[in-house]
Amino acid sequence: MSTLTERAEHAEPGRGEPGPTTPVEVADGYRAGRTLPLGVELVRQLKRRRTMVMGGILFALPIILVIAFQVGGTPGEGNNRVNLMDTATASGANFAAVNLFAAAGFLLVIPVALFCGDTVASEASWSSLRYLLAAPVPRARLLWSKLVVGLTLSLAALVLLPVVALAIGTVAYGWGPLELPTGGELSSSAAAQALVITVGYIFVSQLVTAGMAFWLSTRTDAPLGAVGGAVGLTIVGNVLDSVTALGDWRHFLPAHWQYAWLDVVRPQPEYTDMIQGVSVSVTYALVLFALAFRGFGRKDVVS
Repeated sequence: MSTLTERAEHAEPGRGEPGPTTPVEVADGYRAGRTLPLGVELVRQLKRRRTMVMGGILFALPIILVIAFQVGGTPGEGNNRVNLMDTATASGANFAAVNLFAAAGFLLVIPVALFCGDTVASEASWSSLRYLLAAPVPRARLLWSKLVVGLTLSLAALVLLPVVALAIGTVAYGWGPLELPTGGELSSSAAAQALVITVGYIFVSQLVTAGMAFWLSTRTDAPLGAVGGAVGLTIVGNVLDSVTALGDWRHFLPAHWQYAWLDVVRPQPEYTDMIQGVSVSVTYALVLFALAFRGFGRKDVVS
């Protein structure tokens, strides 16, 4: 151990950080960029019970839908108009698309809010956050590791559902093209491409929820408050989008573009609405992530 004495001109005493004349001891070989490795944080989060429970729920949803279709009969029977849900049993690709359609509005919001909202607040609730910072893990490094792992798990959750649904749907209904509710069909390769684009778009559109959850996670010591707050604000956005009296103001709501991916599931895909939805979601998300880093960098961490 060698002692390196520096003058921490920008640190404030009383915050668990060195004051203007406090000597700082730095171990030989210490590198801030090597603290809290992403692999270590990922393994920690994967082992948590809430990760396993959420994975189990997403895995079980396609099975539940198959059972529901077996009990209730062929979807769309007796309907004069055919929608995407009515084509669920046409093929494995249709079944996967229907699972995404059923879950995108609310169910897929929960894992994103959970993985991004619980990550920092849970450390504070366990009174381990200050010990991580005293390790010492730089605040920006800690937030970056938490955010990357949270987004990685969120993407994994969004990928898990259609992959499981495609496998179960293929076993139950066979492999085939994606039949479109408007008529026509997409070949297996085109359907696979459409599903990949759909998952990518849903992930980008959920970045707003991730940003809200992550920002709230840096502001509170209650994980449930961060997760619930992000889910609640997302629901509020959906409600506001249903208020047609708002007119074009709804175009500034991320919720207005959450189903723009349906434009891909057609003979001639359209990307105009998806591009606009991506721009709105990314803008909101970047602002929220910036607020999280800025606020946490100045926060007095006492738990």
